[in-house]
Amino acid sequence: MKPEKPQPILLKNYTPPPYLIDTVDLDVVLHPTSTRVRATLSLRPNPAARKAGGPLVLDGELLELGAIALDGKALDPAAYKVSPHALTIPHVPDKPFKLDIETFCDPEANTALSGLYRSRQIYCTQCEAEGFRRITYYLDRPDVLATYTTRIEADRETAPVLLSNGNLIKEGRLASGRHFAIWHDPHPKPAYLFALVGGKLAAHKDTFKTMSGRKVDLAIYVEPGKEDRCAWAMDALKRSMTWDEERFGREYDLDVFNIVAVSDFNMGAMENKGLNIFNDRLVLAKPETTTDGAYADIERVIAHEYFHNWTGNRITCRDWFQLCLKEGLTVYRDQEFSADTRSRTVQRIHDVRQLKARQFPEDAGPLAHPVRPASYIEINNFYTATVYEKGAELVRMIATMLGRETFRRGMDLYFERHDGEAATVEQFLQCFADVSGRNLDQFMNWYNQPGTPELVASLKYDARAKTATLEVEQVHGPSPGAPKKKPVPLPLKIGLIGANGQELPLKLANGRDAPDGVLEMSKRVERWTFRDVPSKPTASLLREFSAPVNLTVSHNERQLEFLMTHDSDGFNRWQATQDYAMRLLIGAVKTLRKGERPTRPSAYCGALAAVLADKSLEPAYVAQVLAVPSESDIARVLARDVDPALIHRARRWLRKAIGAELGEHLAAIYEASDDARRYSPDAKSAGQRALRLGALGLLAARGQSADIARVTRHFKDARNATDEIGALAILSALNVPERAEAFDRFYQRWKGDHLVIASWFGLQATSPLSSTLRTVKQLMTHAQFSMRTPNNVYALIGSFAGGNPLQFNRPDGKGYAFVAERVVELDKINPQVAARILGAFRSWRALESARKRLALRALEKIASTPELSNDAREIVTKMLD
Repeated sequence: MKPEKPQPILLKNYTPPPYLIDTVDLDVVLHPTSTRVRATLSLRPNPAARKAGGPLVLDGELLELGAIALDGKALDPAAYKVSPHALTIPHVPDKPFKLDIETFCDPEANTALSGLYRSRQIYCTQCEAEGFRRITYYLDRPDVLATYTTRIEADRETAPVLLSNGNLIKEGRLASGRHFAIWHDPHPKPAYLFALVGGKLAAHKDTFKTMSGRKVDLAIYVEPGKEDRCAWAMDALKRSMTWDEERFGREYDLDVFNIVAVSDFNMGAMENKGLNIFNDRLVLAKPETTTDGAYADIERVIAHEYFHNWTGNRITCRDWFQLCLKEGLTVYRDQEFSADTRSRTVQRIHDVRQLKARQFPEDAGPLAHPVRPASYIEINNFYTATVYEKGAELVRMIATMLGRETFRRGMDLYFERHDGEAATVEQFLQCFADVSGRNLDQFMNWYNQPGTPELVASLKYDARAKTATLEVEQVHGPSPGAPKKKPVPLPLKIGLIGANGQELPLKLANGRDAPDGVLEMSKRVERWTFRDVPSKPTASLLREFSAPVNLTVSHNERQLEFLMTHDSDGFNRWQATQDYAMRLLIGAVKTLRKGERPTRPSAYCGALAAVLADKSLEPAYVAQVLAVPSESDIARVLARDVDPALIHRARRWLRKAIGAELGEHLAAIYEASDDARRYSPDAKSAGQRALRLGALGLLAARGQSADIARVTRHFKDARNATDEIGALAILSALNVPERAEAFDRFYQRWKGDHLVIASWFGLQATSPLSSTLRTVKQLMTHAQFSMRTPNNVYALIGSFAGGNPLQFNRPDGKGYAFVAERVVELDKINPQVAARILGAFRSWRALESARKRLALRALEKIASTPELSNDAREIVTKMLD
């Protein structure tokens, strides 16, 4: 039975708010179960609204109304109406007026962690996207910008630290052991950027000198005793501030910048103006507990939230349909920061891996939506890889087509023209059109159409004329709600490589050259002819992954081997290894389906050996080359009739074959990379560890007793979290006695650290062993697991559902049934988290028929649940349509 659809909100129905709010004065008296909020709002009719005046409708949820006054006069209950979602005042002045509202909320009962809630005795807020309405009645939409002054009062013993947006202007003690703090943010902001924190917190402090010479006080607030784990985050913050000044000319604009790390948080972090709130897993770091990957994530997310100060805060989005305007742009900025900080090529590989793993399946399934959606039911469901990662790729394409200098001028104009405003994607693109003199109207097709375009390319060589002709066709398959699509403009970065491995000049027959190897495509079919090509070249297409597309090109295995060893573009050299491996894996799946054994991949391993022998390559890059495409990658390429068990066997076969064929090379890498120096999270050191662990994993894939002993020794001898957790991850996939011993040893060592224990949960949940589902069910009863803690849920249930394709897609359907039950259970506790876990079913229609029927049964069970939240209802409805 298909559920009845809730009514969607449509982009085409956008209208400006009938009223604006200029100032907000909040007086918040914190209490665990009955926090009192007195809000004074200065409102006025909006002259830009289509209908001036009329009823004032303020958003509100889970609030108890205490009192309400208009221009100082208490309103009679007959003069307003309260519903579960709104406060309506039918008659208000047609000139500026003030509204005083007293409300009460219950932070302890707020398990959804939206609005004001209490986590581990710490009061915390999360107002994006629509959480402020759980604090007070308000016009809770991003195009209503106001300046905020916030007074916070609390018990000194339980909440000695009181924080909010902006600058601290006053604090003091009160009677009966209480105290207060008053914060003022001079920059107009929407309600979703409001933040408040109160609790027992310790601070790691520093200062930063801006490019104009101003001193900014910096602080990271954490649970007492964890201050020693903040140094990396603080260093990342200061480097981010410097980079944004140098790269984009953006200077910080308040006297203080505060970060608070909390244990219970639905998201990774939140960019509230001057008071960023983080999930503590993205702040706390030390070598014994934090992997290299986590260090890089902390660096990236610290930068991302700081960069939002200008791309998201100073310029926000007009409505939630424009979410990509702040998120896609800021992801692009944090990717560029990471590329400048680390290795540009390795960072690009990392970003594209994430895009293909998370966004491409989204684009190919029932949850596909444009980068700028045209409708939504629950906005929390649109914090997706399409909005974030694909949104970043669209910004990157603009930068590639215009060039770095012109792109920077467009960004400067964007900041100048829209500072202090709530903007749209069209306004963003217009800035680049104005500085470049180019018409970018067609580029809106990228924002308005779902799906991943496919480029089908062929290269023909004319030996007599010494010309090479490249033909590329855009293919746009149908997507939900978009059966037909328009062609999109895109930059196609290419190279032609001669038989001797040298780059050939790109001389177009029309007399022009291709600057930086970038061709621009805007039609369904494009052809480019290159002259003075001495011999048949090999084409290197889509260099640096210059557009978010699937590329189909008829390279044979010898050409892929050639590109693996000769392509001057590091990204495409890596891509050739992935394409070659994928060809072998798809072939192995087909062979295994017939009941036959795949042949040894000797030619591929020989090409890999040549890459390993290239001493000019950085270790982090070689580690990426050795990483075989994931099971999810293989399923995405197969696209239909997917059998996860066959995919798992095929991938295991290839890894074992690489380990067997290149055992001496891998052992040499492992032994040569042993580094007894003090741990450092820098990119070079992290790359060396990544390569060593990659070699260790491939050696272990052979399954020999000596290989298992090597992994076990690596685990026991580990001096940092990267080596310890990396070795444990390898052991987690092996059905050997050493596995259980290692997990028990790890738990006994780290049971006092909830962040490390999250890794312990996650590694057991992603194990391919047939006992994994039973283990996950047992771990749900573990003393350190709670369904009310998002990090626990993501680590255990999320890892099983989204990170274990073999066991989630069990042929008996028990994996689907288990996750469906957890989604229904979670929906009553935290609908946002439930909806995210539900996303694991996004590719169910691509499964082979038996599994497809079982997945459908699980989805229908979710859909038939009474009182399902809009979050889950929207997702399951789309999956069943």
